[in-house]
Amino acid sequence: MKQFFLASILAGALALPAVAADYTIIAPANPGGGWDQTARSIQTVMQEEGISSNVQVQNVPGAGGTIGLAQFASQSKGNANALIVGGYVMVGAILTNKSPVTLKDVTPIARLTGEYEAIVVPAASPLKTMGDLVEALKKDPGAVSWAGGSAGGTDHIAVGLIAKAAGVDPTKINYIAFSGGGEALAAILGNQVTAGISGYGEFEAQVKSGTLRLLAVSSAERLEGIDAPTIKEGGLDVVVENWRMIAAAPGLSDEQKAAVSADIEKLAKSAGWQETLKTKGWQDTYLAGDAFAEQLAKDISSTETVLKDIGLVQ
Repeated sequence: MKQFFLASILAGALALPAVAADYTIIAPANPGGGWDQTARSIQTVMQEEGISSNVQVQNVPGAGGTIGLAQFASQSKGNANALIVGGYVMVGAILTNKSPVTLKDVTPIARLTGEYEAIVVPAASPLKTMGDLVEALKKDPGAVSWAGGSAGGTDHIAVGLIAKAAGVDPTKINYIAFSGGGEALAAILGNQVTAGISGYGEFEAQVKSGTLRLLAVSSAERLEGIDAPTIKEGGLDVVVENWRMIAAAPGLSDEQKAAVSADIEKLAKSAGWQETLKTKGWQDTYLAGDAFAEQLAKDISSTETVLKDIGLVQ
């Protein structure tokens, strides 16, 4: 009877689902921006889908994510419960800040989302179209101030490419970098800058409420559900897509990396995540494994070329 009782307990234990791992996600920017939104969306979906019972988000802002990256790499070695959000902006910031810590010092897991850039002006701005903004830029590049994310990030690169396509020296643009979307938004709404540039999701509420005017988006074709022309329609051959990824700590075993990768795959394929992408206006660019590693190496190389081209990296 005793053996039967023990066997029953063992069978019951084996039948239980595996305990979901707890995670802490570093959002290497201030609250309100794209990385913060991404981290908190992952937090919500992972918990609601039962992928993890407890997910915490910590903001570590500064220097285009490189401060958070350096802290993460030094403090999380071998910790399979630690994650960090990053992406195109971080790739540029590593180069422009000459960061000693790079994405080689962490364990990239997957690319998750893509988002096109949106160019906005305050509702009271005399600039009604992208053509008006380009005209002002051509007339006096320094007089047109742009609020965006970190120096060398997607926003900065997009403005440099716009200037170049318009025949303006990209090194003369007046770009004001903010480490969080909330700060940049406040500057735009406060009429402290001429225009703002970021992912559409960061401006959507203000565009819909009428406090910001959306001039253009950086996609190749018009985006469904967004009433704005593309930059290309304005005569400038510029297409830019920001992408965001998630990485794990350095020094993980193959088993630890596989477990984290499996959880992120569950996240990416879950109904909750697909609904989040739709709500946020993010593109599903999920890519993992060797394919992501290869694409990341290409993106780092092409970003370096662009940054040199517009004078942000020597």
